[in-house]
Amino acid sequence: MKQTAKLLVAAIAAAMPFAASAEPAAKPLKALLIIGGCCHDYATQKEILPAGIAERANIQVDVCYSADKTTKATFSCYDKPDWAAGYDVIIHDECSADVKDLAIVNRILEPHRKGVPAVNLHCAMHCYRTSPDFGKPLASGTDGSLWFDFLGIQSSGHGAQLPIEVTYLDAANPVSKGLENWTTIKEELYNNISIHPSAKPLARGKQGTTETVVAWTNEYGDKKTRVFSTTLGHNNETVSDKRYLDLVTRGLLWSCNKLDTDGKPLPGYGRPAAPTR
Repeated sequence: MKQTAKLLVAAIAAAMPFAASAEPAAKPLKALLIIGGCCHDYATQKEILPAGIAERANIQVDVCYSADKTTKATFSCYDKPDWAAGYDVIIHDECSADVKDLAIVNRILEPHRKGVPAVNLHCAMHCYRTSPDFGKPLASGTDGSLWFDFLGIQSSGHGAQLPIEVTYLDAANPVSKGLENWTTIKEELYNNISIHPSAKPLARGKQGTTETVVAWTNEYGDKKTRVFSTTLGHNNETVSDKRYLDLVTRGLLWSCNKLDTDGKPLPGYGRPAAPTR
């Protein structure tokens, strides 16, 4: 009986993708969440995301928040030329579609060109649209495609909020391995104007007859910087969903090369065990 109980406990632990590790924790990864701008409840989501990520992995998330609710929101953390110094990964969750200054966009992209990994969430896909022609495919390497080259997919808009059927495409990819297909609440399905050769789709979303890529990885620039993105995550209920947070945390760990081939954090980077008393 005792042996059966031990086997059951072991099986449950193995099935948990972000189980607490018995090994000593490594130094936490340092992430900077840049969040704010138009059209979303960022004041709440800036609390949901750091807590959800920290529950799943050994990651410390600092927050750079703008209360500006317009499409021209700017962020104080971008003011310094070395704005990303000291961080292992940047999480872009801003909604600043009408910030078009090339100098600002290049300053934001510079650390990523030098190899700082990134995670991009939802409206980050519609930021920094420096070309008025963002609704049609733009040539890579041009000023108009700066942000889309970084993302790996060009998107220009979305339809009505309806549930999205999410289907994972790459069962062998460590980011999506073992994750189950699911259907969101009413959410925005972003279009795909173009998918760059450097991007690897991980999941598709479907609303009625419309299907687009909703999660992917990208290797950006000469350094082949690891970049994970998902267009999911408009509403608080989705952002706080276990399935969403699992996906985002895996994407973050992958971007930092801290995810093993089975989709589990490398030793020391899983959820730290609770202290014993």
